[in-house]
Amino acid sequence: MLELFGMFVFALAPIIWLVIALCGLHLQAHIASLGALLVAIVCSMVGWSMTPLNVATAALEGFAMALWPIVIVIIAAVFTYNLTVHTGAMETIKGMLCSVSADKRILTLLIGWCFGGFLEGMAGFGTAVAIPASMLMALGISPVTAILSCLIANGVPTMFGSIGIPTTTLASITGIDAGALATVQAIQVFPFVIACPILMVMLVGGGSKALKGALPAALVAGFSFAIPLVAGAYFIGADLPDVVASVCSLALTFAYSLTHHEGKIPAEYRLEIASPNSSESVAEKIRAWSPFALIFVVLLLTSKLFPFINVPLSAIKSTVNIYAGDPTATLTFSWVNTPGVLIFICGIVGGFIQHCPLREMFGVLIATIKQMSKTIITMLGVLACAKIMGYSGMIASIATFFVTALGGAYPLVAPFLGALGTFVTGSGTSSEVLFGNVQLHAAQSIGVNETWLVASNSLGISAGKMLSPQNIAIGCAACGLTGKDGEILGKIAPYAFAFVIVMSVLVFAGATALG
Repeated sequence: MLELFGMFVFALAPIIWLVIALCGLHLQAHIASLGALLVAIVCSMVGWSMTPLNVATAALEGFAMALWPIVIVIIAAVFTYNLTVHTGAMETIKGMLCSVSADKRILTLLIGWCFGGFLEGMAGFGTAVAIPASMLMALGISPVTAILSCLIANGVPTMFGSIGIPTTTLASITGIDAGALATVQAIQVFPFVIACPILMVMLVGGGSKALKGALPAALVAGFSFAIPLVAGAYFIGADLPDVVASVCSLALTFAYSLTHHEGKIPAEYRLEIASPNSSESVAEKIRAWSPFALIFVVLLLTSKLFPFINVPLSAIKSTVNIYAGDPTATLTFSWVNTPGVLIFICGIVGGFIQHCPLREMFGVLIATIKQMSKTIITMLGVLACAKIMGYSGMIASIATFFVTALGGAYPLVAPFLGALGTFVTGSGTSSEVLFGNVQLHAAQSIGVNETWLVASNSLGISAGKMLSPQNIAIGCAACGLTGKDGEILGKIAPYAFAFVIVMSVLVFAGATALG
């Protein structure tokens, strides 16, 4: 047991380094991630006898996965936002949003929660933090508050992000029916969906006093997301719960705010933004929203809902084996039907609709790449580290220790593993791949409901997504706070840890009740 514990601690070394580097040493994320990669390389070779060739090819696979699809979708999302700012269309969007309310609490719900949930459901890969946080900052909310509120909002939809990829992946590797798994996941995450809008209002308003006058809107935003989430998972399956829930939440929260959130807004919550320009025509307003409307339509049409479009586009792909240690370990690159490419196309077309010359669009793209350069390095380091930890057996050592040491109490740490996987990789899908079968085998070993315990991995992702260095780096880059990753991590940590503690109790109680 002592040897098992030693390997467990040794396997955690890259993660321990990340926490120390970001929170203790206040290093920038790109430097901290490269340090974690170096620690993982040393540990994998010393503790798990990984050969230099296997280490190198595992890291190379991580680099490739980081660049495509993660980096490209981040750059595409930020480019689309920057282009909208460059053309002046963002001012029109701000004015339209302020026609609903000038209350920053309400706007945070509409943009960070509703619109962010939609972006996560459609695209994922950081878009739900980059775009809403940028918009909130542009409206006058402080960059730190904008990032923190979007990090809180982005956690709970992750299990159904990118048209349900994390859940469908988990179902495929565990053999559990995707619809049944999605339904259990939605039930588990239900109370946290209700809590998130309330926490966002408290965060942006500076405490519980901010709930006065805004609590009903927060409850509408939460319940109008949570109930359709469960219904969508049960009746439709794993692909569209987020999309259905976010559209319902946006419509109902918007309607409630227009009809009920009236009266004088306290000065501390009022955003000093110019009144909407009533002289703007409907066509100008449509042009302003065109990139985001195109993203919605294109991602929907290319999803699995429309197989006659999805199938031929998805067939344009390349599958390669990069990792030398396992010839069956392949990586597939979708060259067209991937969120980054589609968002780029929508952004460019939207730029033309907004009468932006191609030369200016190219200038915005170059500026965006420079803006995101450190974030790109962070992505490369974190994903390479994750691949080395997975292939070497470091992740397996962490999981084995928990199962062996805790036995029947294992459900208490099941969400923690999901959170840990997402913290390391920044991806809910990667966490499902890393720990999905671990959760299944643990359920079989201790005799608890398999679907319930496997679903708890996805629940933990909600907390891990808040803490992910990738996600934080994306938010910082989008809001011009590059280098402030450690500060954001320290401020979001209490929310994430509180979530994972409550999640652990919920999962343990459910596992005990279901037997």
